[in-house]
Amino acid sequence: MTDIELVQAAIRAREKAYCPYSNFAVGAALLCADGTVYGGCNIENAAYSPGNCAERTAIFRAVFDGQRDFTSIAIVGGPAGQPVSELCAPCGVCRQVMMEFCDPATFRILMGTGGDTFEERTLQQMLPFGFGPANLGK
Repeated sequence: MTDIELVQAAIRAREKAYCPYSNFAVGAALLCADGTVYGGCNIENAAYSPGNCAERTAIFRAVFDGQRDFTSIAIVGGPAGQPVSELCAPCGVCRQVMMEFCDPATFRILMGTGGDTFEERTLQQMLPFGFGPANLGK
């Protein structure tokens, strides 16, 4: 799968967002080493904290299916009902979840700004001095 195809998969996932409180729809597409792609969207809750981000939705779906080897994730977001036009970076909690499962030096984060444009960073660039399993001797 090309990077552009992964960004477009995130745009499709964004259409499923449940965001009645923030009206900010986010979609994510997680690429596994075997080529499998898992989509995720943000899912809000009236109590706020029980909500879940698109990135974690995609990762948790993949982990449930037994996947543990991830290469990249595409993320898009913006006001619901409007085209994606600006970067949407993963929140700190999502970066920490990525740190649990991904090699920070090689895991790629593609932040889409439209159907065929994106900016790329590694997890290490997005979460310098991250804390992960290696810090616990795992």
